[in-house]
Amino acid sequence: MSQAGKKVLKKFDVLIQEGEHSTAMYLLQSGQLVVTKKKPGTDDIQLGFIYTGELVGEMSFLDNEPRSATVRAVTDCELIEIPNALMEKVLDNQPAWFRTLLRTLTERLRKTNARVRI
Repeated sequence: MSQAGKKVLKKFDVLIQEGEHSTAMYLLQSGQLVVTKKKPGTDDIQLGFIYTGELVGEMSFLDNEPRSATVRAVTDCELIEIPNALMEKVLDNQPAWFRTLLRTLTERLRKTNARVRI
């Protein structure tokens, strides 16, 4: 798939599973998502919510690392799915420093997240 497509979720559907490989990021068009992280010996920890107009799944999409959290629908949702191939086309038309900027920001965010204890 080299074009953005539509994705529909029902309440409680999982969009992203912690630890899986990324093939796309998503733009939430309607509805609400919750982001959770596994914590050994206890229930999942709620990290936050994704609201209409926000991106989700962008970190692993950009740095090709495993998904850092699980994302589930709180309500029925409509999303725009942006596949890796489409993003590669976009990045191919940008200056080389732009990829470096994205990589640097993502690395810094992952390092900061790793320092935060849940």
